[in-house]
Amino acid sequence: MLFWRIPVFYTLMIVIESSPSSVDFNFGSLTHSLIHSKDGKEEKNAERVLLRQKRQAATLGNIPTAYTIGIEISFAETSPQEAIRSHLKNLSFPLVVNLPNSATNISSITVSTVCNSTGNNSAHCYCEPGYGWPAEACNTNAVCHNTVVAPEDNCHCIAQLPPLGTYCQLQSEDIPLLNREIRMSVRLNIAFKDDLRNPSSMLHKQYKHDLEKAFTEGYKRLPGFKYAIVTGFRPGSIGVTYSILYEGTSTEPIINASTDVAAALNATYKIDNTSFEIHSEVIRGQTNFSFSPKNIFKGDTVMMKCESKSASTNVTWHVPGSNSTRHTITSEIVNGMAVSRLKITSITWNEAGNYSCTFTEWNNKTFVMYQAEQKIEISPIQIVPSNDVVIVCNGETKELSCCTDREIDIFHPYWRPNGAINISGTINDSHNCTQYLLQANVTDCPAERSGTTTAYTCELSTAEGARNSKVINVTYIVAHVNIMSSTNGIVSEGHPFSLSCKSNVNNHDDVTWEIQAQNITRNVDRIWYTTTETETGVESVLTVHSANQRWNGIYICTFFQNVVNSSANTIMKVFPLPLKNDIIRSPVEADFTCPGAEVLKCCTSKRGNYTVKFNIPQMNIMAESREKDNANCYNYTVVNHCSSTGHVLQAYCEFTNEIGSSVQSSPMILHIVSAKDVSCNCSEIGVGKNGTVVTKPCLQQANNLVKGDITYLCDSSKWRVARNNCLSVEINNLFSSAESLASSPDSVQELPEYLRRLNSTVKKEQQDIKNSTANLKAVVEILNLISVIPADAKQETMEDFLSTVDTVISSPAGTWKDFTNGSSQLLDSVEKFARSLQPIDNIIPPISYDSLQLKGVVINKSNLSDYDKSFSFSKPSSLGGSVLIDEAKIRTLNSNSTIISVAYSALSHIIPLNNDTDELVVNGLVISTTVDTHSILGGDFHINMTFTKSDRSLENPRCVFWNFSFAGDKGGWDETGCESKVSGDNVICFCNHLTSFSILMSPRNVNSVSLDYISYIGVSISILSLVVCIVIEAVVWKPVTKTRISYMRHVCMLNIAVSLLIADIWFIFVAVIHDQGASMDPKICTAAAFFIHFFYLCVFFWMLTLGFMLFYHLFFIFHNTSKTIMKAVGFCLGYGCPLVISVITIAITYPQKSYTSLTKNLCLLNWEPSRALLALVIPAIVIVVVNAAITIVVIAKIRRRSIGENSKNEEKSSLYRIAKSICVLTPLLGLTWGFGFAVVFSKSPDIFHWLFTILNSFQGLFILLFGTLWDRKVREAFGNKCCPSRWNSQQSKSTSQGMSAAMLSIGSPFSRTLNNLFGKTGRYEVSSTEPTFSTSESTSKAYSLLS
Repeated sequence: MLFWRIPVFYTLMIVIESSPSSVDFNFGSLTHSLIHSKDGKEEKNAERVLLRQKRQAATLGNIPTAYTIGIEISFAETSPQEAIRSHLKNLSFPLVVNLPNSATNISSITVSTVCNSTGNNSAHCYCEPGYGWPAEACNTNAVCHNTVVAPEDNCHCIAQLPPLGTYCQLQSEDIPLLNREIRMSVRLNIAFKDDLRNPSSMLHKQYKHDLEKAFTEGYKRLPGFKYAIVTGFRPGSIGVTYSILYEGTSTEPIINASTDVAAALNATYKIDNTSFEIHSEVIRGQTNFSFSPKNIFKGDTVMMKCESKSASTNVTWHVPGSNSTRHTITSEIVNGMAVSRLKITSITWNEAGNYSCTFTEWNNKTFVMYQAEQKIEISPIQIVPSNDVVIVCNGETKELSCCTDREIDIFHPYWRPNGAINISGTINDSHNCTQYLLQANVTDCPAERSGTTTAYTCELSTAEGARNSKVINVTYIVAHVNIMSSTNGIVSEGHPFSLSCKSNVNNHDDVTWEIQAQNITRNVDRIWYTTTETETGVESVLTVHSANQRWNGIYICTFFQNVVNSSANTIMKVFPLPLKNDIIRSPVEADFTCPGAEVLKCCTSKRGNYTVKFNIPQMNIMAESREKDNANCYNYTVVNHCSSTGHVLQAYCEFTNEIGSSVQSSPMILHIVSAKDVSCNCSEIGVGKNGTVVTKPCLQQANNLVKGDITYLCDSSKWRVARNNCLSVEINNLFSSAESLASSPDSVQELPEYLRRLNSTVKKEQQDIKNSTANLKAVVEILNLISVIPADAKQETMEDFLSTVDTVISSPAGTWKDFTNGSSQLLDSVEKFARSLQPIDNIIPPISYDSLQLKGVVINKSNLSDYDKSFSFSKPSSLGGSVLIDEAKIRTLNSNSTIISVAYSALSHIIPLNNDTDELVVNGLVISTTVDTHSILGGDFHINMTFTKSDRSLENPRCVFWNFSFAGDKGGWDETGCESKVSGDNVICFCNHLTSFSILMSPRNVNSVSLDYISYIGVSISILSLVVCIVIEAVVWKPVTKTRISYMRHVCMLNIAVSLLIADIWFIFVAVIHDQGASMDPKICTAAAFFIHFFYLCVFFWMLTLGFMLFYHLFFIFHNTSKTIMKAVGFCLGYGCPLVISVITIAITYPQKSYTSLTKNLCLLNWEPSRALLALVIPAIVIVVVNAAITIVVIAKIRRRSIGENSKNEEKSSLYRIAKSICVLTPLLGLTWGFGFAVVFSKSPDIFHWLFTILNSFQGLFILLFGTLWDRKVREAFGNKCCPSRWNSQQSKSTSQGMSAAMLSIGSPFSRTLNNLFGKTGRYEVSSTEPTFSTSESTSKAYSLLS
């Protein structure tokens, strides 16, 4: 690379600055970097100005400050050099620079150094006349050609660019001493003005400028004159003080030149020529200032010495900062020279700066001061320590070091430890560093102090007392690690094993397991091992439930503590052994002729040194085979001599490996048939009679062993394939890889690549999957196997898994139908995959396909919000849904946990229904919501979901979830914990748990709105009717209850009416609140449910009491029971039994919060999960059945004709009585509730729903009509109460006719009815002496009960 031709000028500019207000003016740094171009292109000129402070006057009075500034000027070419030289020579000095609050003059500009590029990656830097490179620069850098330099001589030219800020210096023989500063004054005969006191005033500036110009003009002819500067004004006329920088040897020329100053100054200043006076003289350069040590560090004791030719011991030291007791000054005369020493003990930072010593003597009426100045720099002892280290106490060595920016020889290094374990090392110093070598042996480190830290202090000190130190922390680890195997280092494939790795380090940072095999080291995923703290340290246990060849190798268990690891290793050898499902049998099921022979074959894809035994217990055969063919199959020929017992043989093969582990195959089923019955015979398939089914394995397809089997059917003496369950080769390979991956030590790392392969292969094999249930089942089982492997939530990984699911879902329903539990496995696989996702950057990327969508979120406790995800599918049209979880419910989850929802739009054709839901259909999306496996839901968790109806004509929605434990783990829809609410075309579901949800709706539309209206109207009319009934009963009670039978009948009637009235009032109260969607206090809701339950039970049990009494009086006509006993029995049944059942029900279910359907805001007995509703249904069913039987008996009694009475009129009368009995008994005995049996079946006709609703809602009206108003005695009694005169006249006629008609005659209608009812024929005579009430009671029992 060429060096660019950029000439460089170095110039020295002397700047004089003076200000009464500040003597510390500093120009600052005006540094500009040199700009070099690339590729030979020229760049702009650049300046680099190097500023260094050259001199500072003594601090007596207002003293000017002189600076020498080095300026570096770079050129793109050499032509401007001479122009600049000429320009600088023509300048008239001093140059005045106007700066605020100061007067600044540039007294001279001199070129000192010129550098030019030579074009060959070098440069020549020349010194101008009077300047030269110092000896150090000449010795350090290469000098120009033909230049010879002695070691201590200066040189004129060097052959390279100097370091920044280095330039030629004045040569001693050419430099006139800049050693005199003359301080003078002069008077102006002008009145003093106060503005002259203010340096910033215009008057002060004008006077200063004019006077300095006149001084310079008057003194510039003096040899050695440099500058003159006004230092102040004082009153008394105007006294002007000023200083002259002068290199002459005498002050006389200055006095003589004063007249020239007066001539150069404007006459208006009225200068007094006789007032020029010299006050003092400062001589520099004749005093030697030295100090030690050369390198001063904070804390050193510094000695400064000034030697002057002055004979005076009047010495003044000026030091930075304030005087201190640590300063000691001594002065003396030595060999005719004045010597003064300043000693500073333990120097500090604020004592760095410019030091000066001034020797003052009186000479010829003038103070002569010999002054020297030196800048003292204080450096810190810079120490850069090495990093903190961790050392294992097993002989390990570690080196500590401390380095500095100076040679280490000027310091005294010292190391000292301080901690629980203090191990000394060896010190080694080199260049600018000191090293400390440590070696930690087991004997040096007590085990109980493992993990403790020792502070090693590295200290550097000087001979003068400065010192500094740094600390390096050393942590000592006493690690004892051992590893043990549960199987002594050997295991067979498919068998479990575990390794335990223990360490005495109980404050470890991490634990890892590795397996080395075939020069490859693989990290074991963390899902395979757990680490726990123990009393003696820590233990990590690696557990493998089913070993395969990938677990073969050297196991390394490593414990990390800080940056140190300690490990142990052991060897695990895995011996080949096929799994039970890997053994391919031939035949699986076949016929076995008697006599005959059959070749049994067992094959495996896992090659190994096996001993294979064939066992047929029924034939007492235990044969061993070591022969195997190219397909790794083992054969055995069994001969049937017809000596075996039974018609079915079961044969097994058992594989045993080198270490004695064995596995037995599934049975091979052999059906013994007679040789004469054989219809089909084929060497490849076997023999069989017509209708025989033979199952053979898929031994070879494309030279590969594949899973599955083929079923052959013997049909018309020919074998034909009935079913082919063989996997395709690609799917079979995928399945084998999945089995291996699921139990692989690095399954997490290999999962993304496997998913890519799975997705690609499934798409290629899609047609085979659609046409083959076996392939479909294999893919679903693959998804189930790999779904539990933790996966990073990367877009590609998630897409590969879900794209495979999307492809599988598209398989036709016919293929899914033969796959039992298939859709349940698929749902479970997706849920497990969602729970296993590990978020990347706190993001779950959304995934969308034709039949499914996934959305999720990562919980951030610092920024919580509702979980609200919506789904929309274009196919089917406008099918959508949403999931909402309130923020308050999310707070119970762990931070960084995930909530993931998956929506399916096309599961309705493949997901099965339960027997209870066969008539229902999935009428919307299926949405699955899960949280990760490490999160726990709170007890009051709730999730809200909205489903759009896919078929808006369906009704009766049911919110359900997929319960994987239903039907023997086959899965099914379940309503537990969910409730629904219809909102237009949407159904809103509220559930208290998570899994896969959907809505089921009835395809048969029963007009529920009309039935609701009928129920409200019917129950309302019933309530009014029951009130009327109770009022009538109260009015006619005494006339109609004169006999025991009529009394009990009306007691039952009255209690039925009262109980039904109260039950209906509670029922309609609850129904109105539920339909309006209003919430009810849980206690009030529980009370309502209890009273509804209790009073409806009372209705049924009083109906049962009425039925029992009717039955009793039909069959026990002449058995008289007291009214008290009958009432006791009635009230026990009517209120006692309902009370017991109601109390037991609430006592059992209420503590479990399953008494009512509070989640559905329905204050009725709950059905799921407690089945509390059965406490009402079962008693009702039993009572309805019993009363129906009693009704049948009554009808049978009435229908039986009287002896000798066969007229048509009698037949009509009998039918009338039957019809009347049915009308009376049906509402009174609750037979209308029997229609409830019909409506519980999903296929029941709509007419049953209508009949059940109408008959039971109007039950109160029917009781009023048929139980009260149809009763003649009630009507008569009520008429007597309302219109006594009219009813008495009618009754007199009726009574007289009745009494004269032989009331108890067999021919009277009433007696005929009674006799027919009780099954009596013929005539009966009742003694006239028997009391009237007794006759009346005994002849009207049936009537009293029925009418």
